[in-house]
Amino acid sequence: MKDYNIFDIIGPIMIGPSSSHTAGACRIGFTAKNIIKAPITEVIFTLYGSFAKTYKGHGTDIALLGGFLGMKPDDERLVDAFKIAENRGLNYRFEISEEETPHPNTVLISAKTNRLELWEIVGVSIGGGKMIIKAINGIDVQFSGDYNTLVTHHKDSTGMLSKISTILSEHRINIAFMKLYREEKGQMAIGIIETDERIEGIVIESLMKVSGMVNVNLIEKVYD
Repeated sequence: MKDYNIFDIIGPIMIGPSSSHTAGACRIGFTAKNIIKAPITEVIFTLYGSFAKTYKGHGTDIALLGGFLGMKPDDERLVDAFKIAENRGLNYRFEISEEETPHPNTVLISAKTNRLELWEIVGVSIGGGKMIIKAINGIDVQFSGDYNTLVTHHKDSTGMLSKISTILSEHRINIAFMKLYREEKGQMAIGIIETDERIEGIVIESLMKVSGMVNVNLIEKVYD
């Protein structure tokens, strides 16, 4: 039998009319920004399926942008997301795609940082305010943001996951789930490590010292 939590039963506390189109969209934006971390100068939200057809009426555009600005689904500032983005000097736009996708509530977030880095993150809203990140920079991944999550960008090499897990163990952090995704053997890889405990900055500093590690980002879970 499937286990249910309170959000499965009554839905999330949120600003907006739709858990899929607002709360889920907000979580996608929030999570994407936490993956990137670096200051963003420009972002394009490409909407697919149901997102593309109803995004204005359901506030999907406001939710995605608000989440990308660091707001959670119950943040009262969400309704002012456009104005806040403009005040922060963030260039943004929404584009519509008629391309079919496996899930109707899909968005591709394309962002440029102040270091001229380009990021592409695909997220889907799956109902009840929940979402899944499906791809990061062309690498297929799958995680929900329901846990405090480390996203590591590193060279695919022998013993990398062992080194990561050893450091987390030294800091008494229990791993709930760990997955590795890679372009191809020996090339760049992405690790998704979901944990039961909060992760402090000293842990990230230790991970960054591991040979072959390129970047480590922390995504704090949306719901406590």
